[in-house]
Amino acid sequence: MTELNHLPPTATAEQITACLRRDGYVIIDNLVDPDTMDRINEELTPYIESTEYGGDNFLGLRTRRTGSLIARSQTSRSLIAHPAILEVAGDYLSHASTFQLHLTQVISIGPGSPAQAIHRDELAWDFFHFPADYQVQCNTLWAMSDYTAEMGATRVVPGSHLLGPDEKFSQEDSLPAEMEKGSVLLYNGKIYHGGGANTTEDKVRQALNITYAVGWVRQEENQYLSTPIEVARTLDDDLLKLMGYQLGCFAIGYVGDVKDPMSVIRAEATGSLSIDSMQDAAGRTGSANTLMNLITDASSVSA
Repeated sequence: MTELNHLPPTATAEQITACLRRDGYVIIDNLVDPDTMDRINEELTPYIESTEYGGDNFLGLRTRRTGSLIARSQTSRSLIAHPAILEVAGDYLSHASTFQLHLTQVISIGPGSPAQAIHRDELAWDFFHFPADYQVQCNTLWAMSDYTAEMGATRVVPGSHLLGPDEKFSQEDSLPAEMEKGSVLLYNGKIYHGGGANTTEDKVRQALNITYAVGWVRQEENQYLSTPIEVARTLDDDLLKLMGYQLGCFAIGYVGDVKDPMSVIRAEATGSLSIDSMQDAAGRTGSANTLMNLITDASSVSA
């Protein structure tokens, strides 16, 4: 293999998910128009310019990571909640009761930056080794400009998601995810990858990193502090739930006296959770339904 696999923007969720399962990644060409990326760049440039460089070689001594995209860029919300991406994430992570937004950031790799160490994103959870057949993440990198190897395009080791968590790869084992502006790289949490070296003299490689995870894990970016509550209350319900204002699974994520997070963010007087409302949140999978049946059939004795 000399280059990574690409699909057209008309690809179905089933086709995209099949690539993720088989190869651990896929590139969707031109999923959004370049003007959308230009608007996002315009909205975020002041924040990017004020972002400090990373503090070590892994984060990138010439790399900026600018987060809080929901609060800072209205246009970026259309990518965070892109219907095609959410359909894929929902399918790929359907073994969990829910999925959620994990992080949002613009990664800007400056000229002269060396290649990042090849790694797995699952290491974020204290280097815990998730089961080989359990996918915890569905990740995206959107090209904010044409994404070339010379500029530091993300490098991927195809098929490496099928290997163990302690594999070691060199840059020579990987291929650059070259793509046009408005295209997106999807990849899972087990695929080995890393930012490429930016060997140009004056070009910055920028990508919009938006990732999703199963609903029961801790989010890498704290969505509740990244987006102020007064901004959150202006967002639609679907985006709020994606951010985590819902039960992450059965009984995880309630507020105060067992309140529904949505009722709290909307400042409603009522909103206590019941078994039925918990089933709404945790009823995507057979295991969740089995748990609900056990609870419903159990005696009425409370713990």
